[in-house]
Amino acid sequence: MRIALIVLLAALTPGAALAANQVALDNSVFVERVSTDAGGKQKILLEEPKVVVPGDRLVFVLNYRNAGAQPADKFVITNPLPSAVRFADAGDTRPLVSVDGGKQWGLLADLSVPMTDGTRRAAQPADVTHLRWAFRNPIPAGGTGKLMFRGVVK
Repeated sequence: MRIALIVLLAALTPGAALAANQVALDNSVFVERVSTDAGGKQKILLEEPKVVVPGDRLVFVLNYRNAGAQPADKFVITNPLPSAVRFADAGDTRPLVSVDGGKQWGLLADLSVPMTDGTRRAAQPADVTHLRWAFRNPIPAGGTGKLMFRGVVK
């Protein structure tokens, strides 16, 4: 089964971040491939995705830049996870996540999801619907940075 990249990219746009504090966002998505050279050494390559298939590992990159003249204080980036992608990890950035469409937020280990019998189970990466990074420090005027997270095509 092939999944069109357009479906993934359409769901990549973070919430209204530019309107708040004049912070501009630029999003990219890459397919992570492992290549082995003639000597048997493995190398990870990030390629522009043309078509993705279930099991492909994706790397989502969010570049931000404060285009305003003042520091951007209390800045938050909220990013919905494409429904065709299962959350894998966010490196060492530790964003808050939601497993209910953005209604409640927390660390994945602290969240739970309801079961049909009325009980709850611990949330798992496959339950993540949104990611959120809340900046503790203001982003200085002209300041830039990058956030990333990985997912796997379902």
